[in-house]
Amino acid sequence: MPQSLASLLTHLVFSTKHDEPLIHVGVRDELYRYAATILQDLDSPAILINSVEDHVHALFALSKNHALKDVVEKLKTGTSKWIKRRDLMLANFYWQAGYGPFSVSQSNGAAVTRYIAGQKEHHTKVSFQDEVRLVFRKHRMDFDERYVWN
Repeated sequence: MPQSLASLLTHLVFSTKHDEPLIHVGVRDELYRYAATILQDLDSPAILINSVEDHVHALFALSKNHALKDVVEKLKTGTSKWIKRRDLMLANFYWQAGYGPFSVSQSNGAAVTRYIAGQKEHHTKVSFQDEVRLVFRKHRMDFDERYVWN
């Protein structure tokens, strides 16, 4: 094939260190815009980014030119530095070391977008830990809870 084409929708989930509720409403919209800029600079345009106080969901089209681990590292590092500069009260802000990336088919993109958009309502009924367990099971991922949480 003379041309390389890719369609790699990725649903990424990552949390604050120790699941601290530090992503306050006053910073979220700017955080999403900054994160979207980082993803755009990595040829991985954001479709939707949303969060609650302790974790972020991002749906983006992963570039064929960048490894997922590099995109995630640059996204988390860049947003962490931005948060620390933006709010001096968050000078000790950190993301949890791990993250969860999940592939999304184009046919399921709209459903995942709705799911990410509804995080505030979703988490009135389901804890972050239960959400992660459900996502792992849905994607048929084996996991050991001793190594999933902070």
